[in-house]
Amino acid sequence: MTEDTMIAALLREREGYAGLGLDDRVAEVDEQLRLRGVQPPAAVRDVPAGPSTRTTPPKGRRVRGAEQA
Repeated sequence: MTEDTMIAALLREREGYAGLGLDDRVAEVDEQLRLRGVQPPAAVRDVPAGPSTRTTPPKGRRVRGAEQA
């Protein structure tokens, strides 16, 4: 983890774009990281894409009954 807040913010932004498959945005963030002297992560898609494996709803949410759907 980095102590520089700008680098940390750019890395979080990059992770979000990579997760959404926005490769052009990832490249733009990589450019900003290089300008600040940081080597961006090697893989463009760092976050695995795919369906969620969650089988229960998050806490505080209700599940609709079959008769309400």
